[in-house]
Amino acid sequence: MSCKVTSFSCLYNLYKLRERCIFLFLCFGKENDMTLVQLKYVITVAKAKSMNEASKKLFISQPSLSSAIKELEEEIGIEIFKRTNRGISITAEGEEFLGYARQVVEQYELIESKYIEKEKIKKKFSVSMQHYTFAVNAFVEMVKQFGMDEYEFAIHETKTYEVIEDVKNCKSEIGILYINEFNRKVLTKLFHEYGLEFHQILDCSIYVYMWKGHPLASKKEIQLEELTEYPCLSFDQGTYNSFYFAEEVLSTYNYKRLIKANDRATLLNLMVGLNGYTLCSGIICEELNGEDYCAVKLKSNEIMTIGYLARKGMTISRLGKKYLEELEKYKYYVLK
Repeated sequence: MSCKVTSFSCLYNLYKLRERCIFLFLCFGKENDMTLVQLKYVITVAKAKSMNEASKKLFISQPSLSSAIKELEEEIGIEIFKRTNRGISITAEGEEFLGYARQVVEQYELIESKYIEKEKIKKKFSVSMQHYTFAVNAFVEMVKQFGMDEYEFAIHETKTYEVIEDVKNCKSEIGILYINEFNRKVLTKLFHEYGLEFHQILDCSIYVYMWKGHPLASKKEIQLEELTEYPCLSFDQGTYNSFYFAEEVLSTYNYKRLIKANDRATLLNLMVGLNGYTLCSGIICEELNGEDYCAVKLKSNEIMTIGYLARKGMTISRLGKKYLEELEKYKYYVLK
């Protein structure tokens, strides 16, 4: 029971903290209230990963910096940094706080640049995703429409957990990933804990992605057993290498030959060099991967639902909406 109460108390404190951060623009100079300076201190320490290094960058003494952060932690009721003899690390609650703190500081800097310094600064849009070529292509089309003179773009093709964490910590506005019957319960629980919502874009069957010179490339349908002697290629998930975070379906299958890699280019080279294959959505973008690869239907009833993650209650930006519009077009590219 005490764990539930503690969890609820933590969530309530974070909710109140978010409200305080939003209200900061009206009260950041008021005595005994969280200040913009404190937020900048926290962000600098997190980036430097050292109180000593951060104090040098901020041109203040280390004791003064430590005191300011301690006061902030006491006020908001959470521990942002864990102090040890080997240095500092960011707590889980601290990561949550930093996400909101960055938003507040960035918004303040936008206002300051536009209305005080009269600068014209670029609007920002960032998206994180599992390794989907069509999601990259949608990003390309969106950038072409808006241009890069007024906007600053970022795309992070990364591991499953990092996609989730990037959206949670406001590094990205949108995250692209898939869920299915196997991982749905675990990932949905994580989305809820992190204050995120999953929105479906499309459903698709499972396909075997390989180069056109593969011995099985000409088949209309492939059974998993036929792939036994060929290496299955999978994206490495690093620390979070649970089956539930795998980017490929059927992650619990006992593959005879398995090779993990970190990027798409390496996987494509292994397909050609070793007749390797990977399991995918079947949505092919020859514009980016070239014409040397194909997708063959896997004989399986598995369905993967590809969608986007966003922070709960947050309004999607104009750039985000346009990106999602481009993604929606790929519904018509799903192979039957």
